Amino acid sequence: MSAFPIGSLPERRARRSFQRGLSLIELMIAMLLGLLVVGSAVGAFLSNQRTYRATESLSRVQENARAAFELMAREVREAGGNACSNGVPIVNVLSVGSTWWSDLGNGVVGYENGALAGTAAGTDAIDLLSATNGGVVIDTASNPNAANLKVNTSDHGFETGDILIVCDYTQGSIFQVTGNPSSMTIGHNTGGGNCTKGLGVPLICDGGNGTPKSYAPNSVVAKLEAARWFVADNGRGGRSLYRVAMDKGNPAGQSEEIAEGVQDMQVEYLLNGSVNYVPAAAGLDWSQVVAAKIALQVEGPGREGTDGQALQRDIEHVVNLRNRTL
Repeated sequence: MSAFPIGSLPERRARRSFQRGLSLIELMIAMLLGLLVVGSAVGAFLSNQRTYRATESLSRVQENARAAFELMAREVREAGGNACSNGVPIVNVLSVGSTWWSDLGNGVVGYENGALAGTAAGTDAIDLLSATNGGVVIDTASNPNAANLKVNTSDHGFETGDILIVCDYTQGSIFQVTGNPSSMTIGHNTGGGNCTKGLGVPLICDGGNGTPKSYAPNSVVAKLEAARWFVADNGRGGRSLYRVAMDKGNPAGQSEEIAEGVQDMQVEYLLNGSVNYVPAAAGLDWSQVVAAKIALQVEGPGREGTDGQALQRDIEHVVNLRNRTL
């Protein structure tokens, strides 16, 4: 209860003293403290944002590298495989230089330091070839002087120009389908992509029969699958890893972009009996390649690395050619 009568002058002065607001100094101190709190919160937010972007960029790098190695390694492992024994000699009767396949009887061919046209400067490329898992079998022993194979079904799916392999447990022969495959007959005549119809060894590309080879019933005929892996500009200011499937001796359709941000690919090869990996080179015996060491330089999106540079990681993977090591 107030000591002064209500409404008196002393009582009114005492009431005004209790209602007095903040001074200017107090207000400025409060604003300064508020700014410090807000600044700390903004700093923490920006730091967390940078950490998030760096983590996201690194995740993209790892994701792209994982996808690239997973898909490429699968085809490297299968390179050189056929539907018969892995150890049989392979004869390639395709005309030298007539098709991309003429160099791939050994299952793998590499290109060093931008040697393949259309690839990014300084990067390597690799071609891989193997037989499909499916196939048909020969029903009637082939005539070594004829130019066709009799198979056990008309539902083979082979077309003119397809590259096939026929093999038994003594030999395999790569050839191109000629003519229009009829119900159970697959042609391999001279002309088109074949330099001979003989299918035998030693290969004599004389435009005639060559060295004859007869394939007995139950020999397997299968289509060959091939793909080319390379690094090229992606049209968005960067580089990507691409794969192009090969069909009938030539690239089929558009290149597929497999992994974004791949700046470089370097491939070295281990030859049977050797301990050192070597780069692709003229005269390298591709039939003796038993493993490939693939190194990718992958760059993440944004500029989240040191000094405002993009994050980069160098990742290396070794893949054995299963068909030559098992």
